[in-house]
Amino acid sequence: MFRTLKDAWKIEEIRRKIIFTFFMLLVYRLGNNIPIPFIDADALRSAYEGMEGTLVDYLNMLTGGGLSSLSLFALGVQPYITASIVMQLMTVAIPRLEELTKEGEQGRKQIQKYTRYVTIFLAIFQAIAITNGLFGSALSQATGFEKVVMNICLIAGSMFLTWMGETITDKGVGNGVSVIIFLGIVANVPHTLSTWKTGLHYDTVSVLSIIIMVVIVLLIVLAVVILTQGERRIPIQYAKRVVGRKMYGGKSTHIPVKVNMSGVMPIIFASAVLAIPSTIALFVGGSKSNLVQGLLGDGALGTAIYLIIQSLLIIVFAYFYNQIQFNTVEYAKNLQQYGGFIPGIRPGRPTSEYLQRVSSRITFIGAIGLAILTAVPTIASSILGLKLSFGGSSVIIVVGVILETLKQIEAMTTMKHYKGFLK
Repeated sequence: MFRTLKDAWKIEEIRRKIIFTFFMLLVYRLGNNIPIPFIDADALRSAYEGMEGTLVDYLNMLTGGGLSSLSLFALGVQPYITASIVMQLMTVAIPRLEELTKEGEQGRKQIQKYTRYVTIFLAIFQAIAITNGLFGSALSQATGFEKVVMNICLIAGSMFLTWMGETITDKGVGNGVSVIIFLGIVANVPHTLSTWKTGLHYDTVSVLSIIIMVVIVLLIVLAVVILTQGERRIPIQYAKRVVGRKMYGGKSTHIPVKVNMSGVMPIIFASAVLAIPSTIALFVGGSKSNLVQGLLGDGALGTAIYLIIQSLLIIVFAYFYNQIQFNTVEYAKNLQQYGGFIPGIRPGRPTSEYLQRVSSRITFIGAIGLAILTAVPTIASSILGLKLSFGGSSVIIVVGVILETLKQIEAMTTMKHYKGFLK
């Protein structure tokens, strides 16, 4: 990893991208420490103390602590992520949107524009839910004008983060939205370590429990790396053909089918979906609504329900992303067009069905692996009695984002070396 970063830093263009990304993340952290106007910090702190250990606490972790202090970026990128889920589902259901996905860059820009519109709507909804539901009691003294200003600040902050994520993707390194979520999670690590230190001081936490938890986290990191790097290689043979006096083809290669083709997106999407009922409940009934109570993890039963639903969503989104990214029909057509075939499999439809079968089995292994790795730290935290400000999903997101960003940097570095060689 350090060798990759060192090599990339020597290339001026990549160095500018890395510096730009760091600058944008610095702006994010600064904005996350600026509270919106007209709030009572003491009342806000008292209101949030009753929500610790709930799903609200998890959402606060994803925003880098911005939700608990009602900072400018308190909504985070959750509205954008939810809007992306909605648009991708609509792409499958609405033929016109499906056609846009096949129109290349122009179609992608159009879908991106629709996604922003949905993001604005969701940001408005969530901002009102926070100021009137989640922190309604703490902001009860605010006037109507002050509430409007608060909501405008929250909505503007969310849209600014959306722009920031897209800009990092275009002009920086890594997937911008994933990188922002990654930084929000990492920002909570010092709080967790401080909590453990306090527990050791008052003998409420044992050294053995901390050692076991650290070992579990390291094993999860190792498992995520193996899962991310794992792939099934499907052999491809190209038939020989003569064009003029030259012979083409006759070479063997393979199609790499990733075990975890969708990366960390199923976990991010699952977290966003789990936040939807919480947002609705907060909007209609405050932080103690029965709709949320079953998902917030109150006791062993609540934690079990939450983990089961989260695991099912991870599996569903893993398959959903696999269908979008790995179009077996197009692969089969391209292979047949260029004279390629899988040994023992007829070209055309049989090839497509074979690729679909292999892809489904591989995706199932990857999805189950992600679900298990997501649940293990939460279960271990309950058994060991350690408060964990980041769950298993957070560990996987952090490791996954680092691996994906490093791969992108490696690809850019390799491309620059090839360009220099060709010159």
